[in-house]
Amino acid sequence: MSRWYLAVAILLCSSGSSLAADPTLVLVEPESFTETGGWVIDQQFMDLMGSPYLLAHGLGEPVLDAHDTIELPKPGTYRVWVRTRDWVAVWGAEGAPGRFQLLMNDKPLATTFGTEGANWHWQDGGVVELDKQAKLTLHDLTGFEGRCDAILLSDDLEFIPPDGGTSLAQLRAELLGWDNQPIEAGTYDLVVVGGGIAGTSAAIAGARLGLDVALIQDRPVLGGNGSSEVRVWPEGKTNLQPYPHVGDLVSELVRDKGTGDGNAKNAEVYDDQRKLDLARAETNLTLMLLHRVNAATTEEGQVVSVVAQDVHSGQRKLVRGRMFVDATGDGVLGSLVGADYDMTEAGHLGSSNLWNVGAVEQNEFQLKCLCEDDDPLSLNFKASDEPAPFPRCPWAVDLTERKFPGRGSDTSKPNLGQLGGWFWESGFDKHPITDMEQVRDQNLRAMYGAWDTLKNVDGQYPNHRLKWAAFIAGKRESRRLLGDLVLTGDDFRNSTPFEDAAFPCTWSLDLHLADPKFDGDDDPFISRANFGKYEGPYWAPYRCLYSRNVNNLFMAGRDISVNHEALGGVRVMRTCGMMGEVVGMAASICKAHDCLPRDVYTTHLDELKQLLETGVGKQSSQVDR
Repeated sequence: MSRWYLAVAILLCSSGSSLAADPTLVLVEPESFTETGGWVIDQQFMDLMGSPYLLAHGLGEPVLDAHDTIELPKPGTYRVWVRTRDWVAVWGAEGAPGRFQLLMNDKPLATTFGTEGANWHWQDGGVVELDKQAKLTLHDLTGFEGRCDAILLSDDLEFIPPDGGTSLAQLRAELLGWDNQPIEAGTYDLVVVGGGIAGTSAAIAGARLGLDVALIQDRPVLGGNGSSEVRVWPEGKTNLQPYPHVGDLVSELVRDKGTGDGNAKNAEVYDDQRKLDLARAETNLTLMLLHRVNAATTEEGQVVSVVAQDVHSGQRKLVRGRMFVDATGDGVLGSLVGADYDMTEAGHLGSSNLWNVGAVEQNEFQLKCLCEDDDPLSLNFKASDEPAPFPRCPWAVDLTERKFPGRGSDTSKPNLGQLGGWFWESGFDKHPITDMEQVRDQNLRAMYGAWDTLKNVDGQYPNHRLKWAAFIAGKRESRRLLGDLVLTGDDFRNSTPFEDAAFPCTWSLDLHLADPKFDGDDDPFISRANFGKYEGPYWAPYRCLYSRNVNNLFMAGRDISVNHEALGGVRVMRTCGMMGEVVGMAASICKAHDCLPRDVYTTHLDELKQLLETGVGKQSSQVDR
């Protein structure tokens, strides 16, 4: 039995809970289940929703059940509510692909969930008789992105739970104990929020230079877009003159690109363990995986602490620090503490959810069985002659009469290599924060529509199946936090020199826009790259890496101080990793001189340049490049 639910039951019985006094309410967050089965925890939108949720990301095959046993305050009659949504209803699509059942003590409720409403809401599951213990089971019916945010039991059969906003947030907080004082989780010289390549580099660099560092990451792996969850290959050149050791640490995290490396490859290509091992090897670094920063405090223009919430249990931890780094990509910490920022809401770079397909393999059952005795990487697979049927998807983007990359025409053959690449991208005119669930879902609708068309309309690839798709969006542009200097596209083209030049940019001013060749949809899903050229490498200034109005806040990654056009040249991951190296160096100077990030530029720039010459990497002979 989950201890988390036992704690909830005790809370509900206490006289100190105003919500629990009348009626008796039991709120269950399924991401805390002891067994999540084939459901995945989706934390991307918890800042908007107040909680992660479970997602049945089965690519058209129902996922394994998620289940747990809860302790109730008392036996009795309870009305069951499930917080969910019909995720395709926002497009007026019919079919409710995300259907699932809730079983109570192995008996399914009469209601099928995920069948109504475009927005998140409470769906009534009817009334059940329960003893003091109840087994809850989520049973996916389709494999097509069913989602469950919460389950609520009420012994007041007329009670209707609040459907959002502050009322729902208050109910969550009181029933789950989230309004209690967070647990003290230490005080650090440097607190890095976001564990992508940029944040991981900043944390390791700071730790190697003697700082006590906390690295807070809301996923189970490091690497962000360069992890096995998103599978974008890190690009950008490192180790260039005049500071050839800038990039040494990035090369430890990411090997040089080799044969078979690239986007949307098999999970092992992205070396998740390599990144985790490097972080864990630093004795000065405290790694907090599966924690989401969603609150922060400031005093006199400086960040004092952040609250990191465990995405499984909801437990909150208070992390104090002297300096902070926003490496979230979305500028999450900066937004929480009132940092100045800019954002291009329309005509910005979109987001991708990469995917791949492949032949069904004869011994593929060995992967599906999840047997502990089998190492998937050591198994040999041979293509099977067995067909792999795929259901029709009338709720997906209708591509039956439209061209798309990878579909054959009168003059070309179908091309598997054109499916699921970086250009399967949407959200160009959607809000890059508040609309992101819809953007991700549009990417998935496009994928399912394309595969449905190829398999069931064109009759192609009968023995192939969808093998993998990212449910975590690979984002390119959202908030850009503003520093003392805002780098522009003209700076790249004019080779504007800066005395605090700190990291090299080698990627073009690569801006993605909707591709008009594949129009016909109000919600486009294919992009084209618009390459702005400049004389490279271009060394970008340190002043882009700290906030102009929050005095102890650094930035590293795609949320640094650049304009929309310049973002195209700085956003690739190896470049972002070098930003992290520079931030770690600057933070060490701040500690040594008891100063702030701005003072590194105004007073200690020569010391930063000396560190840029030395670098923070291990000896190159020890690095597998």
